[in-house]
Amino acid sequence: MTYVITDNCIGCKYTDCVEVCPVDCFYEGENMLVIHPDECIDCGVCEPECPAEAIKPDTDPGLEKWLTLNAEYSLKWPNISIKTSPLPQAETMDGINSKLEKYFSKNPGKGDVREP
Repeated sequence: MTYVITDNCIGCKYTDCVEVCPVDCFYEGENMLVIHPDECIDCGVCEPECPAEAIKPDTDPGLEKWLTLNAEYSLKWPNISIKTSPLPQAETMDGINSKLEKYFSKNPGKGDVREP
């Protein structure tokens, strides 16, 4: 089992989860995070830290597409292990339905490389 990041992270990108991860299995896109399924140790400490409740165990029904998306983009995007500010629109984007189709960006984020 692994944890996956789902739809509600898109446009929010809270990184509270990244800060508590003991194995640094989070990867950053332009407007969301993903978890590398082969690096996740299933400890579950990230799930309660997500203010948007976007982290789910992959055993929850209907998450196959999210497991695939997390696996694919964790190989393309840079690793992130430090907490950063959420996106400016995070509060207004939290809870919007069908964000994958409307707002998902394939572009990578900055990862742990931050501007001063």
